[in-house]
Amino acid sequence: MILKPQDVLVLLKLVVWRGRTWSYQELAEALGMSASEVHAGLNRAFAAGLVDVDRKQPIRQALSEFLLHGVKYMCPPERGGATRGVPTGGAAPFVAEAFAAGEEPAPVWPCPEGKVRGVAFEPLYRSVPEAAARDEELYRLLVLVDLIRGGSAREQAWATSELQRIIEPA
Repeated sequence: MILKPQDVLVLLKLVVWRGRTWSYQELAEALGMSASEVHAGLNRAFAAGLVDVDRKQPIRQALSEFLLHGVKYMCPPERGGATRGVPTGGAAPFVAEAFAAGEEPAPVWPCPEGKVRGVAFEPLYRSVPEAAARDEELYRLLVLVDLIRGGSAREQAWATSELQRIIEPA
């Protein structure tokens, strides 16, 4: 069974929910996906050893390892032309605070309701901009994953440290 990019979105939402009891329908609604997509994604994550089958929660060390070392190969970033969207990567507000603004146009997830003009950076799944707008913590995790997928070496190192801190708390 091969993981799909939307499986990463599902797993990150479970990280945000921190052990909370959930239903497939509730998770689907929070992510703008169908319950069957969520169910299939979790089955793939179970098979990959990223989710504890009994607890239905991410295995944090395995997920961290996958995000830090595998996601950029599984989901290489697709970039497009100028568009309106939601800032991601180095253009996200909390990242821009950590790094000086570069000369490159801002990477954005294409979204008609987006408030920033930039260059398209294809999200992991089509519902990412909407799901991120509803959950600030999920937005932060998705941006960190995007930095690992397509940021500079310095941004990738910073995102790696941040993701480890969030996913594998001491």
